[in-house]
Amino acid sequence: MKVSKDIRENEEELRKRLENCADIIVRPMMLGRDGGVRALVVYIEVAVSNMMLEDSVVGKLVNHLWMVPDEELVAFVSRNGFGISDTAEFTELDQALKAMLAGNAIFFLDGYEKAIKVGSKGYPNMGVTKAESEKVLHGSKEGFADSVKTNTALIRKRIRSTDLKVEEVRVGKRSDTVVALVYMDGLLYPRLLEQLKTRLEAYEIDGIWDSGMVEQLTEENWLSPFPQFESTERPDLAAMEILNGRLVLISDNSPFALMLPTTFGSFFKVSEDRYHRFLLASFTRAVRYAAMFLALLISGAYLAVICFHTQILPTNLLLSFAEARKGVPFPSMLEILLMELAFELIREAGVRMPGPLSGTIGIVGGLIIGDAAVSANLVSPMAVVVVALSALASFAVPGEEFQAAFRLLKFGFIFLGGLGGIFGITLGLFLLAGHLSALTSFQIPYLMPFVGQGLSGYEDERDSIFRAPFRRMNRRAVFSRREERVRLRKR
Repeated sequence: MKVSKDIRENEEELRKRLENCADIIVRPMMLGRDGGVRALVVYIEVAVSNMMLEDSVVGKLVNHLWMVPDEELVAFVSRNGFGISDTAEFTELDQALKAMLAGNAIFFLDGYEKAIKVGSKGYPNMGVTKAESEKVLHGSKEGFADSVKTNTALIRKRIRSTDLKVEEVRVGKRSDTVVALVYMDGLLYPRLLEQLKTRLEAYEIDGIWDSGMVEQLTEENWLSPFPQFESTERPDLAAMEILNGRLVLISDNSPFALMLPTTFGSFFKVSEDRYHRFLLASFTRAVRYAAMFLALLISGAYLAVICFHTQILPTNLLLSFAEARKGVPFPSMLEILLMELAFELIREAGVRMPGPLSGTIGIVGGLIIGDAAVSANLVSPMAVVVVALSALASFAVPGEEFQAAFRLLKFGFIFLGGLGGIFGITLGLFLLAGHLSALTSFQIPYLMPFVGQGLSGYEDERDSIFRAPFRRMNRRAVFSRREERVRLRKR
């Protein structure tokens, strides 16, 4: 519906559409020096509060228009607009309502055939907070907020260039959620942006509440346990990856941004790696890779050795294992499964409990329950050690979604090791390697740079398991355009 010149028609239509919306204010008023011109302001009460106060944008607007003569009011608005804030004009009533529902005030004037958006403070949000899930000792402590505008501003703060582009796409038929696509013009391959937009438009959904929902709708291989998007709540990491030629997707109401395309090795890199010297960064990254193998294989390998391949153990160690298992009523595989499930239960309880109690749950579950289970001869001490190492190693793998993949696959390797020994473990590794080799993220091989090295000119190897000295890392990764790979040169 078009915005009418007759404000009564606009008010009637608005009140019909906003019936039973107690949080939305439709406020008529008389403006002009003589108070003879009808006007209407529509806004969400919490988003635009204290409308008539001097420090309110809308209040300043209304106070200003009270000083204009009645006969000049429409011409004044049409000629000058409002040079006091973020404004826009709409000829369609639906567009005006969408702007109002985004947290702005909408102004209608009798005799003027357009609705005017007056920018305001918007919806309440938590603001900029610390990045709790990606803590670092060295580097920025800022984390993303729940507002898409705040998050794009945090990236713009770090990349002060007009080549940084922010495109907004609206997703969700009823939620009308703003999704921002942030990238560096000239570094990003245009086909990647087109491909993502095509995937976003492929589904119609009622609402989007978090970037994780966007991830599930747009990932290519949705049956894989491995994420094909890398998530972060750190603006500095997002800015780094934008300069690597990647695209960052930010969803309104979500403090996590998605970075794409991604590779297996991307999940082992943290923003702190760039801030430390290369020897320390390489060592800690190698520890993360070792933790990944421990989290995946240690429980299954333990079962394979004690059930099928005891001859590879020293005699004294084998006798120690046998002594520790005296009186345990369960088979080794069931024993490991019970302990793994118990640790998953402790982990989940710690996450769901309120902050002050979460640490207590971990201590009570890990120490008291584990010690009681050993004392009661329900499990052997070695089983507790193996499962504890597995849990500790999984915490050392960066990224909660990436951790979850290994936590799930670990149970598969427990069955393979307990039923097939080393041959079962080897079969599982072959199947896993085959799956990862076939996996892609927006046409980028998931195992780059370990496979498809010709695509990157072998330069990605300088920032894979080990990180080269900073001054030697003069080329961008495979994500960026080939002609823009050089990022550091000596003057």
